[in-house]
Amino acid sequence: MPQELVDGYARRVDYLRLSVTDRCNLRCTYCLPSEGFHFLPHEDILRYEELLRLVAIASRLGISKVRVTGGEPLVRKGILEFLGRLCAFSQIRDVSLTTNGVLLESLVEGLWAAGVRRLNVSLDTLQPAKYEAITGVDAFWKVWRGLSAVLDRGFTPVKINVVAIRGVNDDEIEALAELTRSYPFHVRFIELMPFRLEAYEERYLSADVILQRLRAMGALLPARSENGNGPARYYQFPNAPGKIGLISPMSHHFCPSCNRLRITAEGSLRTCLFSDRDVDLRGPLRCGCSDEEIAALILEAVQKKPQRHHANDAPVAHRKCHSRPMTAIGG
Repeated sequence: MPQELVDGYARRVDYLRLSVTDRCNLRCTYCLPSEGFHFLPHEDILRYEELLRLVAIASRLGISKVRVTGGEPLVRKGILEFLGRLCAFSQIRDVSLTTNGVLLESLVEGLWAAGVRRLNVSLDTLQPAKYEAITGVDAFWKVWRGLSAVLDRGFTPVKINVVAIRGVNDDEIEALAELTRSYPFHVRFIELMPFRLEAYEERYLSADVILQRLRAMGALLPARSENGNGPARYYQFPNAPGKIGLISPMSHHFCPSCNRLRITAEGSLRTCLFSDRDVDLRGPLRCGCSDEEIAALILEAVQKKPQRHHANDAPVAHRKCHSRPMTAIGG
């Protein structure tokens, strides 16, 4: 497989977000619809062997970073063994995990033994009652204990992902940012994306507004990103052990430097989060296609990777990206 993953706009693709399940033990208001959503049948989910085969093929094409996502990846049986096998790939230099943190405390040692060192933990509030209102589960302190445990074990960086929602948690922007003065967390504020229609325009809060409020807290210095072309712009309070990140997919999209692919739990390849264009990989995997044939499908998809997303170019009701909840795409 001599070719590498370079798209039609000369962007080198080396990062794969790999969803291992669409199931989640939370039901966040901005992610899962309250009704009408059905999880995939078990037989439609890629088996671990199939996921590992896809990673092996992608790594030979130049993928060197893999982030395991869901749904909630830690709810899938056998996840620790899978992560260990994934971390053993010599061509993959970085394996990380995105989790809601509910099961984190009990799995810290297993994750460390598997070889995972970098974690993203979703936490939209520091108020237990509000956490339950957002997620439908009374689990704030489970998540907080998990965060404390991974810091004690030495995971780094530990990133806290906060979806900023006007009228929901926008009153906690400063409190969440204050965490970085006491802990080495990377607290990252993420703009709400239009995967759900209900009152999106009223709930959206731009990264520019967040940054303005952060600057009012005192001196805020630009900080270096550890991922080069990652999506976050980082800042830091003087002498603070942590960092603050702003991820602005709607107001300041990072498409010119996008280096990622997504494979959903059912084996669909997506070259853009906001596109409805999928390439089926499960079918070829299960009908006996060779590695070379599957690699050709990946290469062709990357060549068609769009120059930028168009999620904010039309009224919300006409945006394609609202047609599937985030848990079905891979967070």
